[in-house]
Amino acid sequence: MNVKSLQKKLGRRYGSAVSVRVAEGCIVVSGHLKRWEDIVTACSMCVDKKSGMHVVNDILLEGEKPASVRLPSLQDHALEGSRPDVLIIGGGISGVSIARELSKWKLDILLVDKEADLAVQASGRNDGEVHPGVDLNKGSLKQHYVLLGNKMYDRVCEELSVPFERCGQYVGFTDWWMYPAVWAYAWQRKHICKVTDTRMMSRKELAKREPNLNPAFKFAMFNPSAGCVCPYGLTIAYGENAVENGARISLNTGVLEMEVKEGKICSVQTNRGTIYPRIVINAAGVFAEDIARMAGDRFYSIHPRRGTNSILDKKAGPLVMGIASIKTLKKNTSHTKGGGILHTVHDNLLVGPNAVETPEKENYATHRSSIDAVFAKQKMTAEALSERDIITYFTGVRAATYEEDFIVEKGRKTRNLIHCGGIQSPGLTTAPAVALDIEKMAVEELKKEGAVEPNPAFNPVRKAPPVLNRLSNEERNRLIRENPDYGEIVCRCEEISRGEILDALKSPICVPTIDGIKKRVRPGMGRCQGGFCMPLVTKIISEFLEIPEEQVRKAGEGTEILLRDTKEIRKTGEAAEI
Repeated sequence: MNVKSLQKKLGRRYGSAVSVRVAEGCIVVSGHLKRWEDIVTACSMCVDKKSGMHVVNDILLEGEKPASVRLPSLQDHALEGSRPDVLIIGGGISGVSIARELSKWKLDILLVDKEADLAVQASGRNDGEVHPGVDLNKGSLKQHYVLLGNKMYDRVCEELSVPFERCGQYVGFTDWWMYPAVWAYAWQRKHICKVTDTRMMSRKELAKREPNLNPAFKFAMFNPSAGCVCPYGLTIAYGENAVENGARISLNTGVLEMEVKEGKICSVQTNRGTIYPRIVINAAGVFAEDIARMAGDRFYSIHPRRGTNSILDKKAGPLVMGIASIKTLKKNTSHTKGGGILHTVHDNLLVGPNAVETPEKENYATHRSSIDAVFAKQKMTAEALSERDIITYFTGVRAATYEEDFIVEKGRKTRNLIHCGGIQSPGLTTAPAVALDIEKMAVEELKKEGAVEPNPAFNPVRKAPPVLNRLSNEERNRLIRENPDYGEIVCRCEEISRGEILDALKSPICVPTIDGIKKRVRPGMGRCQGGFCMPLVTKIISEFLEIPEEQVRKAGEGTEILLRDTKEIRKTGEAAEI
């Protein structure tokens, strides 16, 4: 690459504030700028995919102190002296799928995550689309893995007892004159990029399949292989199956620093003790760059990208039965992937996401402007879409590299390190395939020090507990006769029983919090958003743990349920603060 030419281009835009150099096989961009958007733009200008080098961002944001990583306050020695064969850092879909695949071998596998549950960050804050790969160019790791991963979903979800539906993806167009260009694009995707299910669809067929989409659509591009899954449900299922096969998962465990000698990680310090792993797998999401730095192997950078989704009441579910979006000629410089309207496996509609660059890796605030922008666009997809049907919303932060591609490779300077970084959309789709390659890399590395034997007891099947609202009346009655707890309804919106909540508390990865139970069983996911069932769920957790109800947590540390005596509240006049 021509560094002088690139420096001249940066100089025309940013003067002497930014400089670029090539160092240790990376394109390093340094300096200082006043706006985060300018930092992202400057680094993006330096991307040179032909060189195979990644961009490392060392530009300082003027007047802003980087936010501290949110770490658990828990301090104990539960992991002190642990010597796992494999230490996986990160409890998202990447980390747990890798743990499950590695459990096919006789290995001591330890996965750590600083959060109080799995899938707290990006893996629990996305739309759940299983992408067909039609929007990705041939040659990228994303495109390579999305084709493999998509085909694996039927088997993986069957093995893990996770609902999955191939509902199809529709991209609508309102102008006939665009047909030749779109037809050529679809042909290229089908025959060159190998997204073989890509085809054009007439207005008549589209109206028959999705009658509530924009009547101005003249035609659509259709991919029947697109589907939807519950992203946090799949993550938890992967984790449970890994534990059932011998892996260990330690939550509330943050990585603080590493000791690296002669290109090898010797120890990893956490808030729960020092660990001495043979191999470390970096699947830390937005913090992958931070882990790489600790390990002395930083050759890429993450620029966080925030996206907001809205969840609609189930009564709006029939509006769209698949995944739908509109494509216009309006120039869009964002990197939104999979945005549109999606019919979830739980029969809600999910609308979004947008894409906003942010320097904050853990800021999940939702802004009204984001919701307004998403709905303004998606009402062009389905006119009857209404903000009045929103029952909740959420914001996630994606872990994008400046090359907009994945990092799936062994450490470049640190021998016993494997990177699974830059995993953003379609990371949920690609996870099953990426996990197989990471498994292969890890086993190959471990075999250098001795034999690695298969685990003869490995069972890929996770038997999920019963879900009453998906059973027939006969099946429900049989369960209730066997266990009356299944006959006590706790959440009316989602028809969740006391028995199902107790099943979650007895699961292989017990997370006895309001949100932990909500993720696993769905009380509080309906229209009332826990207004009626949260007190009942709190009581069940309290009885199970044998602790006072006020000590039950909503999520992690500092989220205890504070119950106040109503007489005392009236006396002190503090009702407005509750």
